[in-house]
Amino acid sequence: MLQTFNERNRDLLVNINGELVHRDRARVSPFDSLVQGGDGVWEGLRVYDGRIFMLDEHLERLRRSAKALAFADIPTRDELVEEIRKTLEANGMRDHVHIRLTLSRGEKITSGMDPRLNQSGRTLIVLAEHKAPVYDDAVGSAGLTLMTSSIRRFPPDCMDPNIHHNNLIQSIMAKVEANAAGADDAVMLDQRGFVAETNATHIFIVEGGTVVTSRTVACPEGITRETVLGLCADHGIAHEERDYSLTHLYNADECFTTGTMGELAWVGAVDGRTIGDGTRGPVTERLIGLFGELTARDGFRVVE
Repeated sequence: MLQTFNERNRDLLVNINGELVHRDRARVSPFDSLVQGGDGVWEGLRVYDGRIFMLDEHLERLRRSAKALAFADIPTRDELVEEIRKTLEANGMRDHVHIRLTLSRGEKITSGMDPRLNQSGRTLIVLAEHKAPVYDDAVGSAGLTLMTSSIRRFPPDCMDPNIHHNNLIQSIMAKVEANAAGADDAVMLDQRGFVAETNATHIFIVEGGTVVTSRTVACPEGITRETVLGLCADHGIAHEERDYSLTHLYNADECFTTGTMGELAWVGAVDGRTIGDGTRGPVTERLIGLFGELTARDGFRVVE
């Protein structure tokens, strides 16, 4: 699965520290913490008809992650909303848009890891693109194909997965393996061998009508993940969070992934095993419909 270039994004204006710059001229300093060590936090946001779904939940996770990394300069919620609004309006965007919101510790006075070298304040990047859910082209009659990566997710005593940071080398290495295997994405296990998530999304399985997903031991507290669990609770769909192994995944009746960039996408095969009967199952179908209804009516209005 390779995303294709959208011609509508050719002349994007990118917001860097409040300045709108054409994508071809958008730059950060080689002394920026993002370049020096991936020292930043980020959120993915999706715009539906001028509204951003779960905006405050995303901005709160950004704040918590930045605080956990001891950032000295964290923008307020209103400051972030204003920069997002300015970016969308400048690009004439209101629907079918994905935003990558990135906050770094900022520029250093000289290269190095020490945060005391950061003396000029934060770097804030708002990158908005015309972008459909990334799995739309991949999810056809066969669903997504996953393989299991050799790369393990960290537990909290190594690096807390609930810090939504920019150092994504684990995910990139897992994606390299998926690409080499001809799979859409990679399943990543925790250090005990239980399913954590994929390189890009959370994983849900359905067993006997019950929706199951991993505990947040080696995966972040995903916002789309929480939304799906909330939909289950609101609509009487049995659900639980627990450890489960690859054997449970292989033998699941249904499987789907969740994430802001990909929404809900059904999985047809994992490691060569067909999931269920190889079609999108009824529970997955229902949750996709409920999620679509929710995003069509909820969200914080940013642009008209």
